[in-house]
Amino acid sequence: MRVLVLGGIRSGKSHWAEATISDTAGEPVRYVATGRTDPTDPDWSRRVDTHRSRRPAHWSTVETTDVATELRADPRTPTLVDDIGGWLTATMDRLDAWTGGSVRTDVDALCAAVTGFDGKLTLVSPEVGLTVVPATAGGRLFTDELGTLNQRLAALCDRVVLVVAGQPLVVKEAR
Repeated sequence: MRVLVLGGIRSGKSHWAEATISDTAGEPVRYVATGRTDPTDPDWSRRVDTHRSRRPAHWSTVETTDVATELRADPRTPTLVDDIGGWLTATMDRLDAWTGGSVRTDVDALCAAVTGFDGKLTLVSPEVGLTVVPATAGGRLFTDELGTLNQRLAALCDRVVLVVAGQPLVVKEAR
């Protein structure tokens, strides 16, 4: 079962995904964290620490932006990827997509890894387009790329859930 969990900032999407990835207490879960760490940003550090403190001790955590390789390395262990927006930002930075580079190859590789994943997979991603169009070219580029990526991932997933104010709304259910 592949699940895409969408929501806005502070919507509760990560918390909901963490609470639902494991059906049984003690089941191993691999948590793939894509967010950067920045010791010079105390607010960001607190956000990362909040996520870390919620994870059960028996979960393994991999902090990486190479999500496709991580998914291909172990396609059976229940895995939660949090979040796709962080992955996309790091990918756009690495490929200089802000000034003309393309993320297409990396997006294709991520989608192929999701398709090839045999275990339980939950992907967390920010939903875009629920507010004003960003005022900067970089902001518009990011929302365009993330919106397209979310659509591709939704097509590959069995279930899509939108979390609003901590409440899950099923957008797509497995057939």
